[in-house]
Amino acid sequence: MNSEQFRKHGKVMVDYIADYLDNIKTRRVTPNVEPGYLRELISSKIPEEGENFESILADIEDKIMPGITHWQHPGFHAYFPAGNSYPSILADMLSDAIGCVGFSWAASPACAELESIVVDWMAKMVGLPPQFSFSGSEGKGGGALQGSASDCILVAMLAARSAAMNKMKEDDPLTEDGVCLSKMVAYCSKQAHSSVEKAALISCITIRQLSVDDKFSMRGDTVLQAIKRDREAGLVPMFVCSTLGTTTSCAFDNLKELGPVCAKEGVWLHVDAAYAGSAFLCPEFRHLLDGVEFATSFNMNPNKWMLVNFDCSIIWVKNSNFITDALNVDPLYLRHKNSGTSLDYRHWGIPLSRRFRSLKLWFVIRTYGLSGLQEYIRRHCSLAKKFETLVKSDNRFEVMGQVTMGLVCFRLKGPNRFSEQLLTSLNESGKLHMVPSSMNGRYIIRYAICYEHASEEDINESWNIITDITNTIVKPNEIAGEQPAPDGEVISVKSLRRLNLKRIDRKNDICVIDEGVPYCPISELQAGRYRAKSPLRSSRQRSLHLW
Repeated sequence: MNSEQFRKHGKVMVDYIADYLDNIKTRRVTPNVEPGYLRELISSKIPEEGENFESILADIEDKIMPGITHWQHPGFHAYFPAGNSYPSILADMLSDAIGCVGFSWAASPACAELESIVVDWMAKMVGLPPQFSFSGSEGKGGGALQGSASDCILVAMLAARSAAMNKMKEDDPLTEDGVCLSKMVAYCSKQAHSSVEKAALISCITIRQLSVDDKFSMRGDTVLQAIKRDREAGLVPMFVCSTLGTTTSCAFDNLKELGPVCAKEGVWLHVDAAYAGSAFLCPEFRHLLDGVEFATSFNMNPNKWMLVNFDCSIIWVKNSNFITDALNVDPLYLRHKNSGTSLDYRHWGIPLSRRFRSLKLWFVIRTYGLSGLQEYIRRHCSLAKKFETLVKSDNRFEVMGQVTMGLVCFRLKGPNRFSEQLLTSLNESGKLHMVPSSMNGRYIIRYAICYEHASEEDINESWNIITDITNTIVKPNEIAGEQPAPDGEVISVKSLRRLNLKRIDRKNDICVIDEGVPYCPISELQAGRYRAKSPLRSSRQRSLHLW
């Protein structure tokens, strides 16, 4: 393909992309295909001769699009947003055209320097202390773009591991690396992302997943007690990962408590704000950052909620020497005359090769400005509150957890199978896509505001689809506490908290309860009053129908 053909086909592709995004609502959100569908459509024979662009483009619509989950669809509410915008797409086009591999300053000076500038911009935009910036008062801090939050967390853990090992060897220079590793312990909450566990697995470090409070927040005293137990056992606590905006429910660990604990105990504190970090563009959310001054490192994903296409995650650190000392590999062929005085990002991550990611972040910030990005975040948060109001307006549903940002967790009251059946039917409809999670043993449905141009009309349409399908599962006033059976004894949920609940017939929602035996949590029962049927085998045992 020569430049003239590229101009011609490029215009066609730009039109195709614009048409795709403009008309995406006409498609199913999720594909209706089975595993292996594409092998039946694409020949196993490798093309011997080149094909024309028109036939390739035709196969996109005929073969590829039927198997695409449309993350930019107004009905896509799964996971978290996958950032997307035209400025970001254009920047990636330019990055691909330049085609530089920016592993060092010499490999492409503008690539390295623009990255350092935009990560400093971002540190100021989200309200991080100046120590996290290259331009900070001490000049030790800084940030780098990574492929994902998983990369950021792994890099932070490897840096913490290296620092801990150096300290252990200062105390006993003869200690072998394997012995040091066997004693190291990291901590996170049970609500932390799976990438924290994977980072510990790769780093060969023991990970403790700690309990959370009733707001699904990891607290300082919980971490302190875990650290003390491990120290008493001869182990070396060295890393705590705090989450701001968990994947399960967008809960926030108590950074104000965790910070002083980690500072006193000499433990590296990393803050994972992959999703919620973008909300800190808005000052009204920055109270959730209280305590970040104690953090050693911090990460967020502009490619989630800041209109920047994947991949674009940022890690900041107060002292960049911890990262570069841990990951510095310096063969002769990578050295240059400015080594040691310039910024070589190859020492900041796992891969050597690095894309020109900073271009799209630069394009987006300049195109929308801080005020435009704030407006976008606030609109999504407002729409989440709108959806929360709709959920609460129907007494068959309940909202689980707090709605702080752009995520609403909800469920049908009653047994978990109601919510499971609802979500299955919603996803099979092709009109909406959501994913489940679990909170205190209860099956929940996550409704994330993801679509760039989401509106109240979209929220209302989602709710209409949800209630229409719900009506096929349970009728209005058919959920627990609304219409008790006409016979039997009324039992309040308060008394049920002192009963032992045993499921014996899930199909008919019949449960056997034994009085006097503590059982908590009672995941299948909701606040309200229930009509109990006649005793089955004794006066202390009853069959309870959940209405």
